[in-house]
Amino acid sequence: MFKKLTFSISLAAISSMTLQAQDQALQTDSLLSRLDESKGSGKLLNEVIIQENRIQLPFAQQNRNIRIIDQAMSQIMPVRSVNELLSYVAGIDVRQRGPKGVQTDVSLDGGTFDQTLLLLNGVKISDPQTGHNMMNIPVPLDAIERIEILRGSAARIYGVNALTGAINIITKTPEKTGVSAQTYAGSSFKKDDSTGDTYASFGVQATGAFVKANQNHVLSLSHDAGNGYRYNTAYRNQKAFYQGSFSTKNHSEFGVSGGFIRNNFGANAFYAAPGDKESEETVETALAAISYKTRINDFWTLKPRVSFRHNQDDYLYIKQMPDKFHNKHKSQTLNAELNNTLETGIGTFGLGLEARKEDLKSTNLGERERTNLGVFSEYKFDKVEKLLVNVGAYTNYNSDYGWEVFPGMDAGYDIYPNWKVFMNVGSGQRLPTYTDLYYKGPTNIGNDQLKPETSKYGEGGLKYNNRFLFVNASYFYRRIDNFIDWVRSDLSQPWQPQNFQQINTQGYTFSADYRPFGTAQNARNFNLTAGLAYTYLDPKFRKTEEQTQKISRYALESLRNQLTATLNLEFYRHFNVTLAARHCERINYKAYTLVDSRLEFKAKYYSINADATNLMDITYVEAGAVPMPGRWYNLGLRFTM
Repeated sequence: MFKKLTFSISLAAISSMTLQAQDQALQTDSLLSRLDESKGSGKLLNEVIIQENRIQLPFAQQNRNIRIIDQAMSQIMPVRSVNELLSYVAGIDVRQRGPKGVQTDVSLDGGTFDQTLLLLNGVKISDPQTGHNMMNIPVPLDAIERIEILRGSAARIYGVNALTGAINIITKTPEKTGVSAQTYAGSSFKKDDSTGDTYASFGVQATGAFVKANQNHVLSLSHDAGNGYRYNTAYRNQKAFYQGSFSTKNHSEFGVSGGFIRNNFGANAFYAAPGDKESEETVETALAAISYKTRINDFWTLKPRVSFRHNQDDYLYIKQMPDKFHNKHKSQTLNAELNNTLETGIGTFGLGLEARKEDLKSTNLGERERTNLGVFSEYKFDKVEKLLVNVGAYTNYNSDYGWEVFPGMDAGYDIYPNWKVFMNVGSGQRLPTYTDLYYKGPTNIGNDQLKPETSKYGEGGLKYNNRFLFVNASYFYRRIDNFIDWVRSDLSQPWQPQNFQQINTQGYTFSADYRPFGTAQNARNFNLTAGLAYTYLDPKFRKTEEQTQKISRYALESLRNQLTATLNLEFYRHFNVTLAARHCERINYKAYTLVDSRLEFKAKYYSINADATNLMDITYVEAGAVPMPGRWYNLGLRFTM
C-alpha cells in the first residue's frame, strides 16, 4: 500500500483565495484564537494554575522546578505525537523505539522509565505490568491543552511512583462549539530492500467541541500508520477520546472522560536484540474517569473521583511462530480518590484519601493482585509578605510492602519584583512492576525478592517570571536507595533485576522561555518565540564488589548533558518558521545533535505545514539496540472552524 506515496495539494487553489480580504479579519482572529486556545496554558504562562489534586497555585508562585508545554507551543513544533513533543524538554529523557508514539520510555533527570509517574488530568495512568506501556496514551495531540512536568521526588503531591517526578497531561476544555481536522503524509524516500517499497507514513486527526451554558463536550479521533523505516517496524495506531463537563446551579461540576487506543507495531530489536528481529506487539489501553467538584461552604471544597484503566499487551517473540514465547498480559487498575481543600485564616489545608487496586492476568507473569491505600496531608502558608511555604506528607500502605511515610516541603521568597529564590525537599517510592518481579523469558528473568526503591531529593534555585519571559536556574541532589537495575554477569547470561545499594545524583538545570503569546506583541507583523534549556547530571553509583562486576542495562543509559533550543518566527500572521535543536550525550554513548524544522502557512480557517526532522541524517540510538529514523519529511494540512 506504500509502494508509491502521493500527496498533492493545489497551490493554485490556495493562492486564489483572497488573502487581502482575510487579512484584516485575521489580524483580530489570530490574536483572539491564540487567547482562546491557550486559555490557562499559553495566554499568560505565569498565571497558569498547576493542576494538582488539592492545593493549586499559579505557575509563577510555584517553589519547584516545573516546565509547561502549552498548546500554542505544541502547534508550532515539528512534531506529530506527545512523545516527540516531550523530547524538546531538557531534563526529560525520551527513549523512543519508533516514530509517532509507537513505543517510548520516558524518564526524568537520570531516572529509569518506571520512576516517572504519568497522569492524565491528575489521574494516574501508569501500568503495574511494566513502564514500557506508560506512554500508550489514548489522547490525540490535538486534544491536549498543555503538559505540566514536575521535576523531583513528589510523593507528597502524587503518591507512589513519582520517584523522580511526574508528567501531567491536561486535555482541552472548549469555550465554543467548533471542529478541527488535520492530516499529514511523510517519507524518508528510502526503500525497503526486501520489498522495494518506499518507507512512508500518514495520519489524520479530527476533534469536535460542543458548548452550551452549563455543559461542554469534546470528542477526538486519530489514526496513524506507516510501513516503518527499517525491517519489521510497520505500525498502526488508532485513538479515541471523549471528555464532558456539566455544571449545576450551585456551581458544582460533574466531569466524565474516556479513551481507547490500539497500538500495533513491528518490534524488531525493541526488547531482546538480536533474537527478536521478527517480534510484533499489540497494546490496547482503555481509560475512564468520573469526577465531581463542589463547594460545601465558603472554605471547604470537596472533589471525589473514580477512575479505571484496562491494558492488554500481546507480544509475539516470533510472529511467524505465535506459539513460541507468546506473552499475553491483561492488567486492570481501579482507583478511588477523595480530595479536600480547606481555606482557613491560618492558611490552606489539603487532605486526600486514595485507594488503588491492581490486578494482572498473564501467560508469563501469572495472576497477581495488590492494593495500595494512601493519605495525603498538605498545608500552604502565605501569611508573611513575599514568603510562601508548602509542607505535607503522604502516608502509604501497600499490601505487599506495608506502611511508609513520605514527607516533603517547599518554600519561596520574592526578593524583587518577578524574582524568587526557592528550595524544596521531598521523598518518594517506586514499587517494582510485575515484570520486575515475575518475568520468565529467554533473555529476561524476574526477581520476586525485590524491594521498593525510595528516594530523598533536595533542590534550590532562582526564578524570574513576567508576562512573557520565564527563567529558572537550580541545583538538585537526589539519593535513591534499593535502586532496581537489570543486570547480568556476562553477555551469555539473561538480564535479571537486582536492588543496588544506592545512586546519588547531582544536577544543574537552566531554562529560559520567551513566549509572547497573549501579549500585545501578537498584533505586530513580526513575532519571535524562543527557548533554551540545559541539564547536566552527575550520577554516582554505590555498589558491592559483586555488583561492580555486573553489566548494567539501565543505570548507565541516562543522559549526562542535554541541551535543547527552539526558535519560532512569525511573519505577517501568515507564515511561521520553526527551528529546533537537541544535543544529547549519554553516559555510555556518543554525543549527537538533532535539528528539526517546520514551515507553516496560516490562513483564517486552514494552515499548511511542512516538517523536516533529523535534518543532518544523524545515526543514533535512544533505547537498547534500536537505531532511530534518519531524515524524514512530512507535509500536513489543518482546518479549524
